[in-house]
Amino acid sequence: MVPLTLITGDEELLVTRAVASIVAEFRAADPDVDVCDHEVASLEPATLLDLATPSLFGEQRVVVLRLDAKLDDVVRDAVLAFLDLAGAGLAVVVVHPGGNTGKRVVDACKAAGAATVSCSGTTGLKSTKLAEYLHEFVRSEMSQLGLRLSPGAVGAVIDAVGSELRELAAACSQLYADTGGADAGGPVEEATVRRYFSGRAEVTGFDLADRAAEGNTSAALVELRIALLGGLDPVLVVAALGRQLRTVARVASAGRGSPDDIGRRLGLHPYAVKKARKQLLGWTPETLTSAHAAVADADAEVKGGGTDPVFAVERAVRQVAELGAGR
Repeated sequence: MVPLTLITGDEELLVTRAVASIVAEFRAADPDVDVCDHEVASLEPATLLDLATPSLFGEQRVVVLRLDAKLDDVVRDAVLAFLDLAGAGLAVVVVHPGGNTGKRVVDACKAAGAATVSCSGTTGLKSTKLAEYLHEFVRSEMSQLGLRLSPGAVGAVIDAVGSELRELAAACSQLYADTGGADAGGPVEEATVRRYFSGRAEVTGFDLADRAAEGNTSAALVELRIALLGGLDPVLVVAALGRQLRTVARVASAGRGSPDDIGRRLGLHPYAVKKARKQLLGWTPETLTSAHAAVADADAEVKGGGTDPVFAVERAVRQVAELGAGR
């Protein structure tokens, strides 16, 4: 266990796992460890002083500081002084998303010999490297679950789910459950993956998500019914809707540039950028916000918050498609 750790990168899943791993390590040594997690920009210097004060019972404290906004000079100086206190009884974890925000704090962590963890994920990877990274990620996820996939099956998971790591991780967990987990025997083959992740071979959750994002309500609903009849889990449909809406929003905010350049910046395949740009024609910031809210409601319902997941996902598909059509 180290007293000071610097986590860099903006891949949410990897950052979450890195922080959880550090906390788990300290909790294994001391179940009563006190964990505090703060956005640095919202902290008062007095709060940092309180965090540095040993507790009455002397338990270990782990303080997570997230640098996600510009710091004023007073807060920055307080954080720099706080880093010097990392040691016995106080572990500090600094999370930095990249860029110049909080650069002096990052530099101070490095100068102090902080352990570093990179969580950059797919950001900036070219298409070939991106494919290699995603394949290795899926293989690693399945290996940790105790399930082997054939090379074709790994590719089929990525084809069905896309390049967002959180959704790939969720899909791997779902596949593990669907195939009987470690009791499945030999490696899972491509045909098995395609059976679990497709309504029909030509219809996946991402096909209907594309139709919805394009504002084609009738086509989206037809493909949804085909997919559900073929056994596609409503959870995966909602995940696909959410992913495509996030892609549209990210491409919208990326500004001008070639699909290759935008794709490198966003960690997307150039084809995905081109597709999202076409879909953008029917969207406004307000309708995108409303669509995200509809998907969030459906996500809660299909994961146990409602009584009819099929109705919930159909309503979400209809709402997204109608919003995408400007209605």
